[in-house]
Amino acid sequence: MRYALWILGIFAVLAAAWFVFMREPAITNYPSAGTDLVALGDSLVFGTGATKGNDLVSLLSESMGQPIANLGISGDTTADVLARLSELDAYNPKVVIVLVGGNDYLRRVPDDTVFANLAAIIENMHRKGAIVLLVGIRGGVLNDPYAGRFEALKKRYNTAYVPDALKGLFGDKQYMSDTIHPNDAGYERLAERIAPILKDLLQ
Repeated sequence: MRYALWILGIFAVLAAAWFVFMREPAITNYPSAGTDLVALGDSLVFGTGATKGNDLVSLLSESMGQPIANLGISGDTTADVLARLSELDAYNPKVVIVLVGGNDYLRRVPDDTVFANLAAIIENMHRKGAIVLLVGIRGGVLNDPYAGRFEALKKRYNTAYVPDALKGLFGDKQYMSDTIHPNDAGYERLAERIAPILKDLLQ
């Protein structure tokens, strides 16, 4: 009996050590003292391809039960978003959803530049006291050099993160309005992938 208790004690200690050393680090700025939800990015944030009220931001806003400022501009690259971060001065951001990078891929912007810009965007949001919800997108058709880079950003800055958010949508006509933009059904799928993580950040 004593031996069994000793073994159980060892397992308890090992389990506690695993929890301390292997658990995910806390998300930077969580819980945030901010008040506003903001979505920052390109046409996927703006809602190109969706009918009125069925874009990503509208769907997430409805799901969260609170407004989300839509700061998406079609055609924006990471450099464009970085250059207009002063738009956030009008808000007291609690969570900023960052979804940008597709236009960089289409314009063949070097990966180092793309992720240096994303890092600068995240750092700026963190200085404002906001939580960053980083949304990953693919950086290729046959392979995805962006995947590891997004994961590295998430770990470096302890952001919330949705990997490869458009997985399974590209090339499927039931989800796409054209070759690069979702339709209403596609945005619904995208929102379903982001909403649970966003909701956790608002607890």
